[in-house]
Amino acid sequence: MIWIGILIVVLTFLAIIKRYETRLVLFIAGVAMALAVGKPLVAIDAFAKTMVSGGLVTTICTVMGFSYVMKLTGCDSHLVNLLTSLLKKADFILIPGAVIITWVINVALPSTAGCAAAVGAVLIPTLIGSGVHPAMAAACVMSGTIGSVMSPGLAHNPFVAKLANVDVMTVIAGHTIPALISLAVAATMLTIVSHLQKEGASAERSTEMFSNAEFFQINVIKALVPIIPLILLVLGSKMVDLISEVTVPQAMIIGAMLGFVVTLGNAQEISKSFFKGMGDSYGQIMGIIIAAAVFTQGMDIIGLTGALIEKMKESQDVARYAASIGPFFLAVLSGSGDAAALAFNGAVTPHAAQFGFKITDMGSLATISGALGRTMSPVAGGAIVCATIAGVNPMEIAKRTAPGMFCALVAVLIVFSIK
Repeated sequence: MIWIGILIVVLTFLAIIKRYETRLVLFIAGVAMALAVGKPLVAIDAFAKTMVSGGLVTTICTVMGFSYVMKLTGCDSHLVNLLTSLLKKADFILIPGAVIITWVINVALPSTAGCAAAVGAVLIPTLIGSGVHPAMAAACVMSGTIGSVMSPGLAHNPFVAKLANVDVMTVIAGHTIPALISLAVAATMLTIVSHLQKEGASAERSTEMFSNAEFFQINVIKALVPIIPLILLVLGSKMVDLISEVTVPQAMIIGAMLGFVVTLGNAQEISKSFFKGMGDSYGQIMGIIIAAAVFTQGMDIIGLTGALIEKMKESQDVARYAASIGPFFLAVLSGSGDAAALAFNGAVTPHAAQFGFKITDMGSLATISGALGRTMSPVAGGAIVCATIAGVNPMEIAKRTAPGMFCALVAVLIVFSIK
């Protein structure tokens, strides 16, 4: 049965790499493993149970509802243009600055493709106009999309929080240092690559192309709205405790209401947008989590999870490398950091204590590793968006982000090893 399970898992990952529909692949694989031992309904029960997982549904759906409202009201555009206008005043930090700006915005807007589109539409033309090579300009934005690991709206953070029975801000606080180190390494390595290849800002390559930031009338109040929910969550967290605790749904609904107040938009349209974001996120993000639950239930029923845990008990190093290298390389191949990390966190992370780790540490390591791998994948949705805006091949972006992501993976692994 274990060998049958291994075969199914291998076929599952191959199907994901081939870019078959992730939810369908994970669901079929989970049911197939359960069917092999004559218990298909147990796997299907996992589907129904995860559908109503309170902490996950409320967090992810309200964050995406808020994100949709920010797009509708244009508050996200004001934030992007504000940060871009500040960046243009210091040409010598264009490359690392662009990575950092995208990272910050990705915390507020955790969708990789959505952030790449919102930031890239303004920042990539700005960089190209300053003489930065188009592929390097796109790589700057793509490298910054690892900021989502700091967002309470990223599916993995509430998922790990639920496993560890802690609040989502505790999970984020636990991997803040590794996340910041990965940002520093990624930005530094991309800057080095730009110098070595002579693809940074250049007067010879500069053009008359200007981004919308040249003509965009920035409203600072509107620009602040997307980050207000994050501020509320930090101030109300147990670590800071300056205000009463604020839940993620509360913060996001407050943010959506502020979006209406500062723009005086159409209340009906804002309401429709908020609930559309909630619905889309349930189908897309929760859908993957639900399908992954069926997959991990199948692994458990067929005995593969137990065998894997026993093998990992032999060495903490095996567990550590499995949590980092596994999600990283699958994300590179498939373009998604979600499927591998969610499957790993669902099957292995609950047993982290048996390997000498905290659940939050092992879960965060898999999460960050998956994000780093996705960021250097030429088939990732965000890479395709950036490539389209810059007019380059996605593989050209991957070539430039790869050194930083590899080095960041090593740095993160070292940090978690000494924690």
